[in-house]
Amino acid sequence: MMKRSYERLTEPMVRENGVLQVCTWDEAMARAAEGFSAARARGRHSFGIFSCSKATNEVNFAAQKFARQVMGTNNIDSCNRT
Repeated sequence: MMKRSYERLTEPMVRENGVLQVCTWDEAMARAAEGFSAARARGRHSFGIFSCSKATNEVNFAAQKFARQVMGTNNIDSCNRT
């Protein structure tokens, strides 16, 4: 049975001057895109992905494709070897 929390987030939020504030989905996605663009502009070694061994092969494949094709980095690792 799934536990439900009444404290979980139900709306996107962004941090303004150190304080989380509710925003629209468009603003949240734009902020995320800006963050990825800024990391990419700093160079290929400024970004990395850590993937979970409990994720499906398809999810891990998508994560490594995103890292390599979109972000231009080979910095991807997982806990598969533990």
